Amino acid sequence: MVKLIARWFLLAAALLLTAHFYPGIQVQGYGAALVAALILGLLNTVLRPVLVVLTLPVTIITLGLFLFVVNAMVFFCAAWMLPGLQVAGFGAALIASLIYSLCGMVIDTVLERVFDEG
Repeated sequence: MVKLIARWFLLAAALLLTAHFYPGIQVQGYGAALVAALILGLLNTVLRPVLVVLTLPVTIITLGLFLFVVNAMVFFCAAWMLPGLQVAGFGAALIASLIYSLCGMVIDTVLERVFDEG
């Protein structure tokens, strides 16, 4: 449970970091980042698998590159749902989702090492 909460807080910080480095998105504050990280997690759990299955032929034709578009659609959907997260457009959602995903991979790797040693 502690690992899940730590991941949530770190992903919210990653969202703020993404907004800091990429001007295409804006986050109103850490509270909005916490809500956005929660919504992004829920959308990635529920909506993303449905989109992956629906776009499977296109994903196969593009050798998996269309999954970047699916990630951007999920990010853009989260921004549409939340007033504290603004995205300048679909291109901004694509770049922000890439940065956020890279941060998430680093966070997951670090948390695995920290919580496996403890």
